[in-house]
Amino acid sequence: MRAVTFQAPGVVSVEDRPEPELLDPEDAIVRIEATGVCGSDLHIFHGRVQVEPGFTIGHEYVGTVVAAGEAVSRVAVGDRVIGCFQTACGSCYFCRRGLYHRCLESRTFGHGATLGSLQGTQAEMALVPHADLVLRLLPEGMSSDVALFAGDVMGTGFHAVDSSGLRPGDVAAVLGLGPVGLCAVQAARAAGAAHVFAIDTVPERLSVAESFGAEPLHLGEQDVRAAVRAATEDRGVDVSIDAVGDPKVLESAIRLTRACGSIQCIGVYAERAEVHMGLLWLKSLTLRGGQANVLRHVDRVLAMLSAGVLDPSALVTHHMKLEEAPEAYAVYDRREALKIVLTP
Repeated sequence: MRAVTFQAPGVVSVEDRPEPELLDPEDAIVRIEATGVCGSDLHIFHGRVQVEPGFTIGHEYVGTVVAAGEAVSRVAVGDRVIGCFQTACGSCYFCRRGLYHRCLESRTFGHGATLGSLQGTQAEMALVPHADLVLRLLPEGMSSDVALFAGDVMGTGFHAVDSSGLRPGDVAAVLGLGPVGLCAVQAARAAGAAHVFAIDTVPERLSVAESFGAEPLHLGEQDVRAAVRAATEDRGVDVSIDAVGDPKVLESAIRLTRACGSIQCIGVYAERAEVHMGLLWLKSLTLRGGQANVLRHVDRVLAMLSAGVLDPSALVTHHMKLEEAPEAYAVYDRREALKIVLTP
C-alpha cells in the first residue's frame, strides 16, 4: 500500500509499505477514504516532535472496515467509520474514570515510538487497536470532510471549551485561529458564550472566525487588550484559550483574562516554557493544559456535527491526492491552507 512517511525535518515522502494485519482480537483494519493534514503533523514535519525516519504519519481518518478481530462487536466489515487520533485500553485506572487521554496504554497514530509506535493514517489502510472504543459509525448523510473533524480537530476545540469551565453568558478569547482555534470559536458559541474574541494575524482566518460569530482582533494592527477591556468593563475575559502553544501567546492569555478566570492551553507545548507565575498568582487564575480527551467527547461532537450545531466544512480549503502529500505539507507549512484533506 502507499503511505506518507516522515524522512527528516522538512521532508516527507510517499512510499510503499506492507498492508497492516490484525494483531489482536480487538483490532480492526480500515481502508482509508479521507485523511487530514493537521497542525500536529507540522510539529513532526518541523522536527519538534521526534519521529523515526520512515514512519507512517497522520492521525485523522475516515474509511471502511475491511477486517475485524473476533472481540470487535460495535463495528463490522463494510461499516463506514471515523476514528479518534489516539487509542485507549478502556480498563486502566484512568480509562475507568473517563480520562482516556491519559490511558496507561494510550497510543497516538503517526507519532512514532514516543507515543506508542502506531503507524499513521495518511495511507491507504490503517490498523486500529481497541476498535470498539476508538471507532464510531459514520452518521447517515455526513460527508467525510465533516466527519474527519470529530476524531481530532473539532474534538480538540470542543475539549478546550468544555475543560475551560466556560458557562453560558461568559466572554471568551481564542488566541490562534488555526483549525483547532476556529473549532474552539464554534464550540464556545455553541456552549453559550455571549461574546467570543478571535485573535490572530492572518486576515483570512479572522474573516472565518467572524463568519462563526466571533469578534475578530488583528494582533498586529489593533490594541487587543484595550478592545477586550473596553468590552468587559475593564475586567478581561472569563476564559482564554491558547490554541497555539507558544509562551508569548500564553502570557497574552494571562493578561487578557479577568481575575479568577480560566486559561485553557490546547496548543502543543513540546519544550520548556516560562510562565508569568507572579501575574497568574496575583490574579488567582486557573491554568489547564494537555492533550484533548477526544475519546470522551466524540459521541457528543458527532451528534452536534450531525445536527449542524457545529459545522467545520468551511475549514476544508484543499483536497489533494495522497501522492501529493509532499506538496500538501509545503502548502500547509506556508499557512496557505486551513485543512487539507488527502484521498488515497
